[in-house]
Amino acid sequence: MYQQECHGWEIVGLPDASIREAKERVKTAIRNSGYELKSRKIVINLAPADTKKEGSFFDLPIAIGILTCLGEIQKQEMEKIAFIGELSLDGSLNKIDGILPMCIEAKKLGIQKIVLPIQNAKEASVVEGVQILGASNLIQVVNYLNQEQEIPIQTTKIKEMFNKRKKSLLDFAEVKGQEHIKRAIEVSAAGRTQLTFNRFTTVRGKTMMARRIPSILPDLSFEEALETTKIHSIAGQLSKETPLIIQRPYRAPHHTISAISLVGGGRIPKPGEISLAHNGVLFLDELPEFNKTTLEVLRGPLEDGIVTIARVNATLSYPCNVMLVTSMNPCPCGFYGSKEKECTCSAQAIQKYIGKISGPLLDRIDIQVEVTQVPYEKLQTNQIIESSEEIKKRVNQARNIQRKRYKNLEIYSNSELTPSLIEKYCKLDKKGKELLQKAFETLGLSARAHGRILKVARTIADLEGKENIQINHIAEAIQYRSLDKKYWRN
Repeated sequence: MYQQECHGWEIVGLPDASIREAKERVKTAIRNSGYELKSRKIVINLAPADTKKEGSFFDLPIAIGILTCLGEIQKQEMEKIAFIGELSLDGSLNKIDGILPMCIEAKKLGIQKIVLPIQNAKEASVVEGVQILGASNLIQVVNYLNQEQEIPIQTTKIKEMFNKRKKSLLDFAEVKGQEHIKRAIEVSAAGRTQLTFNRFTTVRGKTMMARRIPSILPDLSFEEALETTKIHSIAGQLSKETPLIIQRPYRAPHHTISAISLVGGGRIPKPGEISLAHNGVLFLDELPEFNKTTLEVLRGPLEDGIVTIARVNATLSYPCNVMLVTSMNPCPCGFYGSKEKECTCSAQAIQKYIGKISGPLLDRIDIQVEVTQVPYEKLQTNQIIESSEEIKKRVNQARNIQRKRYKNLEIYSNSELTPSLIEKYCKLDKKGKELLQKAFETLGLSARAHGRILKVARTIADLEGKENIQINHIAEAIQYRSLDKKYWRN
């Protein structure tokens, strides 16, 4: 009898394994909820038929469709209502991943109400213009549709969330010395460019400084927060208490990470660390310790600001506009070029070590600075150190200048300038051109480095409120590109 009933259910429309298993979950959930499931042929059609369907969140709409056909639900206008949720065998609704992008898309399709698991209601409620109804089980949903029970509409006071945004506990006022590193970080934050620290083994503080970078970045706008939250929602990394990410992300994966975990992928493609750091900071400590193949997959995403993952049944794209921050030693022992201690590494060992970082990848890192030992007297000084709030004000002013300058171009920072826009907005006077030419002849820099130097110089000029790039801005930008030729010179 059980086998006959199983053959009476058919799900068509390219379902994956989790949807094919839905007939057992739905059937048991309906019965355990107290509804009579008469033996009959049931065909569940998932349209359009030529699109692959994945996920257990089809359970609730399938159950509602069947119960409506069986007369358990009073027939009514349900075109403007969406049902999303996975059913347990006892009829309760389980939390699902990726609810936020689903609700945003449902709103675009003209949906007015969305019934979903109560655990997802707070996250979904950040989508304005749609009524979010969080239900605990199938019985509650059926009673609501039969107008026998009310389901409260979930609301979230978004403005209050942003107004109550907590100030970062990490502050650059705690970092003594390293003024040239702080300056490089400020320039990188103002132009949203990539940054690397080259350091010696005896030097400490690079992680301390990297963790404080979000404290000087501009506050997330609602649109940025929504976009960032969507990625974390798809990855299943949102907690019940965090309906919206309102602080810029900071991700610091271990060097043993795989390429798929870094940029995304898998059988059902999920976002990787670079996308989870979207609109924030991705910090890669001990860069040469990462697998070389893993690092090379960063080249395209860093250039394009987007990760595209192609699979047999679908091609997915995730945004990844990140501020990449890396740190590394100049050699395995960490003392190559140091004045404090002699390097014990052979030339072959040094070349093999730094050879893990390819020239094309290094070219994509705009600012390269060397971290040196902090003198003891600076550690003992009582001098007032500039706080993150003060640096942040200058960064915000520079970003505002960039937004006004590019308001009709759909870009927001100097890092997004294309070659044609660089030519338009990064013009140099005669002295600036001569200095840049001399630097290229001396350092042997690439064509890509040329554009990146100009973008960094444009940012330095913006920090000073200057309309035109001056020779001192070019000089500072050039000094941020000397590291690759100091250690990677052929």
